[in-house]
Amino acid sequence: MDIVNSSHSYATGGTSVSEFWSDPKRLAGTLQNENEESCTTYNMLKGPDKWCVLGIQRGREPGVMIYMLPQGRGRSKARSYHGWGTKFNSFWCCYGTGIESFSKLGDSIYFEEEGKVPGLYLIQYISSSLNWKSGQVLLNQKVKPANSWNPRLHVTLTILSEGGAGLTSTLYLRLPLWTDSNGAKAVLNGQELSVPTPGNFLSITRKWSAGDKIIINLPISLRIEAIKDDRPEHASIQAILYGPYLLAGLTSGDWDIKTESAASLSDYITPIPDAYNSHLISLSLESGNSTLVLTNSNHSITMEKFPESGTDSSLHATFRLVLKDSTSLRFSEPKDFIGKLVMLEPFNFPGMVVAHQGEDESLGISDSSDGRDSVFRLVPGLDGKAETVSLESQEGCFCDL
Repeated sequence: MDIVNSSHSYATGGTSVSEFWSDPKRLAGTLQNENEESCTTYNMLKGPDKWCVLGIQRGREPGVMIYMLPQGRGRSKARSYHGWGTKFNSFWCCYGTGIESFSKLGDSIYFEEEGKVPGLYLIQYISSSLNWKSGQVLLNQKVKPANSWNPRLHVTLTILSEGGAGLTSTLYLRLPLWTDSNGAKAVLNGQELSVPTPGNFLSITRKWSAGDKIIINLPISLRIEAIKDDRPEHASIQAILYGPYLLAGLTSGDWDIKTESAASLSDYITPIPDAYNSHLISLSLESGNSTLVLTNSNHSITMEKFPESGTDSSLHATFRLVLKDSTSLRFSEPKDFIGKLVMLEPFNFPGMVVAHQGEDESLGISDSSDGRDSVFRLVPGLDGKAETVSLESQEGCFCDL
C-alpha cells in the first residue's frame, strides 16, 4: 500500500496505466488515455482497514470512473480506445466492480475499535447517520458542501441517543492533511477543543449524552501536488487542488501556466463568485433530417452539425446561461429562465458573451457584457413547440432554437 501511494498514484487517487504498474516514480511518462483502471481502485479497497481508504480516498469521491480515466492533457474518455462502452456489446470486468463500488461509498465512513473503552474512527466527512452499537449511541453527521467563495468545510456531529449507563467511549475525528491547523477549529457543546496537526486524529473520550454536539470547521486552501516522478525535467508537472478537490483546467491548446511573477496560487486562480450558476446548455435546431447546434467558431456564432461527445466541437457548442440581473432568485432548471433577460457565456471563453453585432450582421463573441447587444430575453419558441425557446435581442430580432 505504501509503495503504491508513494510511487504509483495520480493526484486523483487512482493508479495504474493500461492495467499495469511500471517503474516507481516515473508517472510523467504514463499520462495517456488508458490510466487508472477502476478495478485497481476497487482492489485497493480490499487492503487493510482504514489506512487503505485514506490512501485512495480521492478516487472515491463521489465515485470512480468505470474502466479507464485518461490523465493525459487534452485527452477524452469519449475519444479513447475503450470509450464509454456500449449497452449491449461491451462487458469489461470494471462493469461489475464499478457497480459494486457505489455500494462502498458508505461503508468506509466509520471504523470501530474494540476494547475496554470502545472507539469510533470518523474517516470521511460525509453526511450520514450511524447506530454505533458498541458505543450504544446514535450518531448523526451533517456536512455543509464546500464552495469556492466560502473556503471552509463545516461538519456537525450530533449524539441523538444516550449511551448505556456509565459507558465511556472515544470518538476519533480525522484532521485531513489538506487543512491548516492554524485555522482548524473543533467545538464540543460550545467549548473549543485543542486540535492536533493535520494528518492526525482528534480524540474525545467521555460518557456521551443525547444532545451532545461537536462542530468541526476546517479551512480549505489552494495547493499544488507534484507528480510522482523524481526526474528533475518533470518537476513542473503539478496538480492544483482546492482542499480535497482536484481542479481541472480548460484550455484551447496552451498547456502551460505562466507563474513567473506569481507569488502564490491565488495570484492566477480566482474563486467563482457566489452569483454564478452552473446552467450549461447547448442550443440546437432541427432542420430537415439534420440537427444543427449554435456554435462558437473563431469568435463568430454559426449553426453547425450536432457534434460528437468528447470533441472540441462539443465544447464550442456549450454555453453558460447567465442572468442579467444577478440579484434575481436562483433557478433550478434552464426552463426557469423563460421571460428573463439572459446572456450566453461561451464555455471555453469565460468572461466573454454572445453579442448581436448590428443590423444584418451575425452574432459574435464580445468581451463586454455592459451593452444592450449582449442581452437577450429567453422566450417560448416562436414555433409554438413546448420544448423550444427563442432568443429575443434588445433590438427586437429573434433567434429560434
